[in-house]
Amino acid sequence: MSGVRTTPEVERPRVPQAIAAGRVIAIGRRLDPATVPAIGEALLAGGIHAFEITLNSASAFSVISALAARFGPDDLLIGAGTVLDLDQARSAIDAGARFLVMPTTDAAIIEWAAGRDLPAFPGAFSPTEILAGWRAGAAAVKLFPASAVGPSFVRELRGPLPEVPLIPTGGVTLENAPAFITAGALAVGVGSWLTGGGDPGVIRERASAITTALAAADRPK
Repeated sequence: MSGVRTTPEVERPRVPQAIAAGRVIAIGRRLDPATVPAIGEALLAGGIHAFEITLNSASAFSVISALAARFGPDDLLIGAGTVLDLDQARSAIDAGARFLVMPTTDAAIIEWAAGRDLPAFPGAFSPTEILAGWRAGAAAVKLFPASAVGPSFVRELRGPLPEVPLIPTGGVTLENAPAFITAGALAVGVGSWLTGGGDPGVIRERASAITTALAAADRPK
């Protein structure tokens, strides 16, 4: 069946350079708002240039706003995670988020974002969900939860779906992140291992360690 395409041509936003080149999205979930600016500085000092703030906390929008005012997008790109509906998506963008991340494949959010040239990364687990998110206009697809399938799943998906950029998220640590990149992932989303403790000193050390490890994994063999 020569000439059959796995995905139709759609207009989609590009993956921001902070993610495509940096290979890491740091995820902040239910962090103390008072410590978040220092955490942002620590991530930047450790070489990470993309920071996702999940919306499942009462202070999420104010945190996004404060971070967006403090950091320029060429330094630390701020995004919103755990986006569950269009109202949240709109509020996150109004607060200063420059990319959206969802735990599910919601075509309405993806299409809304794509129509405004805003990168959206829907969460997906199966090949069917991954392809649906991509066809809706996702900039990349978040493989979630990545720890349940491991790097070999990414490697196998590159066969039938080589054009879909994947961002494994969920249970990603220094130990398994390089293998995801070697298997063909665009980037990884790293949450509790990196930011969970909230200590800027530890976060800086871990950010530096993982960016160094991913740079090595990304080199041609």
